[in-house]
Amino acid sequence: MKVLQTPEARFVGLPDWPYQAEYQTVTADDGTALRLHYVDEGPRNAAPILLIHGNPSWSYLHRHMISGLVACGHRVLAVDLMGMGRSDKPAEKSDYTLARHVDWIGQFLVALELSDVTLYCQDWGGIIGLCTVADHGDRFARIVASNTGIPEGGGVNKFMQAWLDHSQSAVELDISGLVRGLTSDTLNDLEAAAYDAPFPDGSYQSSPKQFPLLIPLQADNPGVPQAKATWKFLEQWTKPFLTVFGSLDPIATRPGSHLQFQQRVPGAAGLEHVMIDGANHFIQEDAHGQLVNIIDQFVRH
Repeated sequence: MKVLQTPEARFVGLPDWPYQAEYQTVTADDGTALRLHYVDEGPRNAAPILLIHGNPSWSYLHRHMISGLVACGHRVLAVDLMGMGRSDKPAEKSDYTLARHVDWIGQFLVALELSDVTLYCQDWGGIIGLCTVADHGDRFARIVASNTGIPEGGGVNKFMQAWLDHSQSAVELDISGLVRGLTSDTLNDLEAAAYDAPFPDGSYQSSPKQFPLLIPLQADNPGVPQAKATWKFLEQWTKPFLTVFGSLDPIATRPGSHLQFQQRVPGAAGLEHVMIDGANHFIQEDAHGQLVNIIDQFVRH
């Protein structure tokens, strides 16, 4: 497996990003050692809150949530999915599968001996994170699902087909443009540049380009069996499961993914699920203060 690493210089001086880079080595199924980047802030003896981003972002998306939750006294870990952010970047699109992403996050959990975890997951952080919960359920205490869902081969809608077509035809994705297009508040140029930082050019973008193909939308998608197994697990999940969605999100809110979770996950019953008015898909940009308050209260409840 050929592996690229983004030069560290590209991450120097990012606005609102004072966090120390940490790396955990995980192993690909062909034996290749890979570095998974994360930040780990707050008291180490506190129960961890794990933040997992989606595509095509990285943990920079959680920058304000990290500082806000730490200020509330929590330990906060934010991990970069493989091929994203400061994590290593296997060079071929075929290096990435849903099963491998789940395995890499699972190895991370075990290596850091994390337990009593509160998971906050958005977009692909939800598909990967919730599949990881299905494999390591004893390590998790509660879940916040935000602008995410777990398709299980039900078909491709018009919006997702357009994203598939675009992502597979582009030589180089406009990463910051994609993030800007799915936020309600406009990023400034320095913040936009921080989203572009992990990818010096299109050759580093195999992970974000492959993600759309991994969404288990089509009946014959290789990820469908894992998605169905995860739903079967979640349909027995009785620990707290909260949904926090943005009203303007076209990817998960419009198809009603939050309602699926509320109807199918026992742990969602009786909770005050939240729809944040005016928040788009990258809800962490649009409503980070509200998210901090919601998660803090959810953990303390």
